[in-house]
Amino acid sequence: MANPDTATQLSTWIDDHFDEEVAFLQTIVRIPTDTPPGNNAPHAEVVAELIGAMGWAVEKHPVPAETVHAYGMESITNLIVRRRYDASGPTIALNAHGDVVPPGDGWTTLPYGGEIVDGRIYGRATAVSKGDFATFIFAVRALEALGVPLKGSLELHFTYDEEFGGLLGPGWLLENKLTTPDYVIAPGFSYNVVTAHNACLQFEITVHGKATHGSAPETGHDALQAATLILQAIYARLPGLKAINSAIPGITHPTMIVGRIDGGTNTNVVPGKVVLKMDRRMIPEEDPTQVESDVRAMIADAVAGQPGIRVEIKRLLLARALRPLPGHEKLSASLQKNAEAIFGEPITTEGSALYTDARLYGEQGIPVVLYGAGPRTLSESNAKQADENLALDDLRKATKVVSMTLLDFLQA
Repeated sequence: MANPDTATQLSTWIDDHFDEEVAFLQTIVRIPTDTPPGNNAPHAEVVAELIGAMGWAVEKHPVPAETVHAYGMESITNLIVRRRYDASGPTIALNAHGDVVPPGDGWTTLPYGGEIVDGRIYGRATAVSKGDFATFIFAVRALEALGVPLKGSLELHFTYDEEFGGLLGPGWLLENKLTTPDYVIAPGFSYNVVTAHNACLQFEITVHGKATHGSAPETGHDALQAATLILQAIYARLPGLKAINSAIPGITHPTMIVGRIDGGTNTNVVPGKVVLKMDRRMIPEEDPTQVESDVRAMIADAVAGQPGIRVEIKRLLLARALRPLPGHEKLSASLQKNAEAIFGEPITTEGSALYTDARLYGEQGIPVVLYGAGPRTLSESNAKQADENLALDDLRKATKVVSMTLLDFLQA
C-alpha cells in the first residue's frame, strides 16, 4: 500500500481536480456510442482530442472498414496512450470500453445528458464503462503529478467493441501485437475485485419450414411449431443447469435463455421461417467445446423426425471464461489494501456471472483483474438499463484506489 505521505498527496491531487474529472466524464457520456449500430470512431476522436489537450500523445488504431462492416458494426477506432518511465519495471495496461447498449425506454433523465442529481451522474455508460475512462486517466495523472521516480510503463487502452464480444477491441490490439502488457486492470466496481467470470456461447437458430395459407395449414410445414419444440427442450434443461455449481465465490451455476424470436409473415400465414437467438452462460469449470456440442445435439434432437423441417445453427459468439492467472494476486492484494484504506471497509475478491472483453488479455496469459468506479452490485447502477448512474463519491474514491495501486507497482 502507498505510504501515508504519498497516499495523501495522491488523494489531494484527485480532490483538487475532481471537478475536471467529472466534466470530462460528462463530455464523453454525451456522445452516443449505441452498439448496434456501432458507429464509434467519432467518440474515439473526441476522447483522443481531450487526452491530447492534457499533454499526452494518443495512438489511433482504426480497424479496417471492411472488417468492421463484416462484423456488423459501422466504425471502430481503438486508442492507446503509452506513458513510459524506466525500462526496469512492468507494463500495466488500464482498459475500458466506450461502446454501449442502446438506451431503451423508461429514462427519467436524458440518456446522454450526463446530468448530476443528488450526488450521482446519470447517463448511458456512466457506470459501464465510460466512467472508468475518467477513473483511469485521472489516476495516472495523479500518479505522475507526484513527481517521484517511476519504473516500467503505463498504457491506457480505450476500445469500442465490448458489446459485440471484444474481438475488434482488445482482441484486435493483441492480435496485431500493438500491446504486450504484464498486467491489466479492466472495468469493474469499487467494492470488490473481480478475478474470474463466466464464459458465454450465443447461437442463432433458424428453423425452416414451408409457409402456406392459414386456411390450409396441412399443406405447409409450421416452423413456429417446430421452434416451440426447441424452446421446450431448452427450458427442460434449466433445472439441471441449476444443479451445476461453481467453486468460485460470486459465480453460481450455468444459465440458458432465448433472448429474441423473429418469424412469420402475417397473421393468416403458417410461418415458414423462425429465428431464435439464445445465450448459454458457462461457469469457468465447464468445457466450452463440450457445452457447444451438447447444445447443438439438444436442438437437433428436439426437431428430429419433424416432416419438412430443417434447422441451421450458427454460432454468434464464444466468449471464454476469465480465470485467475499467476500474478493476478499481486494486483488483487494491492487493490484490496488500498480500497480498504479509502473506503474504510473490507473489499472482497470474487467471480462474476457476466462475461467481458478482459478475458481476451487472459487468453494471452496476461494476469487481469476487474476494478473501477461503481456500486456493490450491477443492479444498483442500473447498468444497461434506464437511468444508469454512478455515485460521484465512488468515482472519486475509485480513482484514488487505482492511483495508489499503480504507485505500488511503479514507484522506483
